[in-house]
Amino acid sequence: MAKPEESLPQRVAAGARRLNRNPKLVDLARRRRRRSLGEEAAGPPSALDSHPADHAVHQLAVIRGDQPGFLGELGMTALQAWQRLAESQARGRGDADVVILFTDLVGFSSWALEAGDQAAVRLLREVTDTIEPPIVERRGQVVKRLGDGLMAAFANGPDAFEAALAINRGVAEINVAGYQPELRTGIHLGRPRKLGRDYFGVDVNIAARLVDAARPGEILGSQAVVDTLPSVGVEAQRRRFSAKGAPKDLGVYSLVSS
Repeated sequence: MAKPEESLPQRVAAGARRLNRNPKLVDLARRRRRRSLGEEAAGPPSALDSHPADHAVHQLAVIRGDQPGFLGELGMTALQAWQRLAESQARGRGDADVVILFTDLVGFSSWALEAGDQAAVRLLREVTDTIEPPIVERRGQVVKRLGDGLMAAFANGPDAFEAALAINRGVAEINVAGYQPELRTGIHLGRPRKLGRDYFGVDVNIAARLVDAARPGEILGSQAVVDTLPSVGVEAQRRRFSAKGAPKDLGVYSLVSS
């Protein structure tokens, strides 16, 4: 039986679908989006989402599913540009409290140059396997991996501090080629702007400055984080702190379990 001839509208629709699914066009649109906006592919909505633009991006990501198209990438670009505009209007501030945690391996680069690639990769794998479970178990979100460190987000200070303690204990037990890694950790509570899976703004910068200032094995937390921690079981010792881009009156504390 002969297949009925398609009508002109059907042929136009079929051609549009093929164009939309053209791998080269999809890849081109995605690379342009990431290059211009610096964004990783948006994932499913999380408990930390708060801004309408964030929800719009996530809904489009859900609609795209596992079959992204050229038009979908263009739509994602427009929505993320909208997010960037919202961020600039809010001066880098969001409308929900988020605790940002940064970790950094002390002296990793120097050690890796001597130990070689194989040992360095093994160490990073073991550190990642040690760090990420305590974050997820305490309802945190791994925002991004930063080579020998990572950035995570939590809904509250106690969960972030407990994760930091567990992370430091776990990393202290790792030994690769005679090297025992030590972590620096910085924690700050603020209202950063969310873009896709990432966070931006002054509060993220403060958390990054804290991890830079932390000593090996130390957890540095801002006053905003300390104010949310229980009075029993946590010892907070005031630390002198000064960093470009951070408020001059920022209270910073070295945090340990007591």
